[in-house]
Amino acid sequence: QVHVVESGGGLVQPGGSLGLSCAASGNILSILSMGWYRQAPGKQRESVAVIPRGGRVSYADSVKGRFTISRDNAKNTLYLRMNNLQTEDTGVYYCNVNLGTQTVWGQGTQVTVSS
Repeated sequence: QVHVVESGGGLVQPGGSLGLSCAASGNILSILSMGWYRQAPGKQRESVAVIPRGGRVSYADSVKGRFTISRDNAKNTLYLRMNNLQTEDTGVYYCNVNLGTQTVWGQGTQVTVSS
């Protein structure tokens, strides 16, 4: 079984920064892509940033220029650096791992942007 665990969420003021981490472990043969998704209160889950194996990163327009996704393939770890956070960024952030045969989600980590 493959497990995905996020960490790094918390409370931050508007304009602040926060870093998230996602660690995938278990019987992993290969990872086609990893990505960050979020769900704001009262809204559907949306893609934030996705990085495929050997491919170009895709960012949501709302976070482009402020967020940076990176991946450590050797450690099966995903990161998200969030700068200039705004109240609209508040939500539960989930890590997704695409294994090809299945996708695995983490439990989510809460990010709250408030003054």
